[in-house]
Amino acid sequence: MKRTLFLLLSLSLVTLSGCATLKKLFKRPTVTFKTARLSSASLSDATVDVVYEVRNPNTFGLSLAKVDYAFFVEGKQVVAGSPRKGLQLKARDSSELVFPANVKFADLVPVVETFLTKDQAVFKVQGSLGIDTPIGVLSFPLEKEGTFEIPKIPNVHFDAPRITNISLTGATVEFPLNITNRNSFPLPVAGIAGDLKVAGASVGTLSTGDLGMLDGGGTRQVTLPLQINFARAASAASALRSGNAQVSLNGRLTSGSGNVPLNIGQLLQFKR
Repeated sequence: MKRTLFLLLSLSLVTLSGCATLKKLFKRPTVTFKTARLSSASLSDATVDVVYEVRNPNTFGLSLAKVDYAFFVEGKQVVAGSPRKGLQLKARDSSELVFPANVKFADLVPVVETFLTKDQAVFKVQGSLGIDTPIGVLSFPLEKEGTFEIPKIPNVHFDAPRITNISLTGATVEFPLNITNRNSFPLPVAGIAGDLKVAGASVGTLSTGDLGMLDGGGTRQVTLPLQINFARAASAASALRSGNAQVSLNGRLTSGSGNVPLNIGQLLQFKR
């Protein structure tokens, strides 16, 4: 019995001594803001990842005890995710903590097209981070104000159309349409559709279908054939025979769950 008590007392002393040593050796970790980046974006919404870096200088791992986080864009709070509690922070290493938020532009402003003309949106981070350590849970403030890039509407324009067939009653014309992503990041374009006019006469509807994802800074060209009936568009017939005409496309460009007006007007030389 005495021997058992002695062993328990010895173990307790060793444990207490180890904890005391651990506390003496403990170094306070640092939490710093790293970046706010777009992980995905369309003309209807964007996912903004706010990234913090936690540096653990100790020879032992630490863990997240609590996360209190709020994210605001243009003064309005947006629902945001956060790292899970219990996340392990490696010894003598840096760990990235990512706080993702899906920002729906229609929730921020009454007219999305006006919002998309801006270059940057203002964000604000508020909250705190609790890290479990040998000396208890340490709290670190999460406070940051900054901006992130607002997606820009692609630039759309025609190249010279080509007349592939022409007769007394009509013509088949191919309209090359160039779509350029003005953003540094990929942008989905679900389609462009609108009414086409040649020399002021309505000649039909053009539709690209789903264009998929446009690379950042990239250009996609689609050629859209159209059968023009001269009986319904006499001015277009004269223009095609003369070789040049004013061409306009009035429609919508769809990206994500939203769409924006698209109005193009160009004086074009028709090729044969």
